[in-house]
Amino acid sequence: MEIVLYPHPALHFKSAPVREIDAKLRKTVEEMFELMYAANGIGLAANQVALPYQLFIINLTADPDQKDEEIVFINPNIKKRRGQVTGEEGCLSFPELYGPVERSKEITVEAYNLKGQLLSYDLDDLASRAVQHENDHIEGVLFIDRMTKEEREKVAPVVDDFERQFRDAQAREKTPSDAELLKELKKLAAGS
Repeated sequence: MEIVLYPHPALHFKSAPVREIDAKLRKTVEEMFELMYAANGIGLAANQVALPYQLFIINLTADPDQKDEEIVFINPNIKKRRGQVTGEEGCLSFPELYGPVERSKEITVEAYNLKGQLLSYDLDDLASRAVQHENDHIEGVLFIDRMTKEEREKVAPVVDDFERQFRDAQAREKTPSDAELLKELKKLAAGS
C-alpha cells in the first residue's frame, strides 16, 4: 500500500460504501495510519491509497503515540454545515502544495467506527476542515477543485508538474495506464 499522487484516477473516483467491517478492513485502516504518520499527515482517505471505499482516518496530532486521537470514519455523512471560513490546506497526494480553501466552519458528521457503531461528531476549526477535506476525497473531489480560479492559476505550474511526472511514469511503464487503473478501481468498488 502506498499513497497515490495526483493525477492518479483513484483521486477523482467516487468511492463505494463499505459493506463489511472485518479483519481485512481493520488491517487496511492500520496500514493507512502507518502511511499517514510516515508522511506527517493528519488525515488520509482510502482512495488516496487506491482503494475506492467510503473510509477515511484522522489524527489531528499527527502523532502515532497518541492512538486515543485516532478517528476512523466509515460511510460518513455530513448532516449539518454552519458558517464559512477560508484556510490553508495541503494534501498528501500533492506533497508540498498548499492553498486557501473555503469550508464550513462547523459541521455535524455521522460515521461508523471499526466496531460498527454509528457515531455523531460536532466539529469545528481544524477538525471540521480535515473531515471536509477527507470527505471530499471519497466523493472524488480534491482540494484544488475547491480553490478559487485565481488561486488555481497560482498553483497550476506545480499541478502541471505532478501531471507530467505521473504521465512520464506511465510512459516508462512504471505506472499502469489510466484505463488499467480505472478497471481495477471499478472491480474493487463492485466487490466492496
